[in-house]
Amino acid sequence: MENRFLRWLSGSTASVYWHDSAIRSQQLEAFANGAVGMTTNPFLVHQTLSSDPDFWRERLATVPKGLKGDEKVEALMQCVTTFFAEAAEPFYNLEKGTGFVCAQTNPNRTGDAGYMVEQASRLAKWARNICVKLPATRAGIEAYEECVALGCNVAATVSFTVPQVLRVAEARERGKRRAAANGVKPGLGIAVLMVGRLDDYLRDVSHDSAPQVRESDVIQAGTACIKRAYAIFNERGYDTFLMPAGCRGANHIVDLAGARMLMSIAPKIAEMLSDVGDFAERIGEPVDPEVIGRLMTMPEFRKAYEPDGMKPEEFITFGSTNRTTDQFINDGWNPILNMQY
Repeated sequence: MENRFLRWLSGSTASVYWHDSAIRSQQLEAFANGAVGMTTNPFLVHQTLSSDPDFWRERLATVPKGLKGDEKVEALMQCVTTFFAEAAEPFYNLEKGTGFVCAQTNPNRTGDAGYMVEQASRLAKWARNICVKLPATRAGIEAYEECVALGCNVAATVSFTVPQVLRVAEARERGKRRAAANGVKPGLGIAVLMVGRLDDYLRDVSHDSAPQVRESDVIQAGTACIKRAYAIFNERGYDTFLMPAGCRGANHIVDLAGARMLMSIAPKIAEMLSDVGDFAERIGEPVDPEVIGRLMTMPEFRKAYEPDGMKPEEFITFGSTNRTTDQFINDGWNPILNMQY
């Protein structure tokens, strides 16, 4: 189905549309509407393998039997991810951030930098357009820098706040300097900000302790954070791409339209955007200061919004981090580990 908003967004602005699903039929529709990249995670990989077994049966037949642990999960993820990497290859352009597909490291090990670097190095070898996802924990950002120095394409995910994406961009700058010193060309660099997942968390916080914060405020929290981060990135000249993800409504994309961002858009959000008739670049429109003022009454929002709101060692304990990591483990990684194929 033609989606005029997405075609406008991807064809007439600086924004880049990435598809957020691993279901084959949804990928085809997204690419037809201008998507030029894909995000996946353990949950999405398990979803496609379990919901469309007929499509994957032939490819799964090539996976060796008897694999266990990380080796098994990586083999099944590779089966899915490399299929889509081949489909995205015609769009490949490192500078524009197009033609890439993401593969995520083990969410059970978000505090082990050495483990993540070792695993990321394996995943990166699947194809030149694989972008490895690492968590934006202190250890994950340490691994991110190392991967940049090695020339890997890398994205920091499980990330919801301004301090997280700033630390990611700083890590990329350090990694690029190390890469240059060794004659290595840096790959793609992404800092995800899961705007809708932040809203979800702050909604519960507001219900519990901040009755003056309205629902109309909550649904702008993630947008406020990524707009602030975007301004700082531009001021400092970072080349790391911000990526809004985990969107919950069309507003999360509409209010960022025109930004030089890689926008991860799930099918349900794409469907919402098909009803948008006002094609306008809104990245330059600030969030109402009164909205931000009410949100700032919540310490958890201040942690997310202020550039120094959290120290890196606090990233792993932030409420949204715990919720999302749990989903990636219990609805993604572990179910893949227990799959029969």
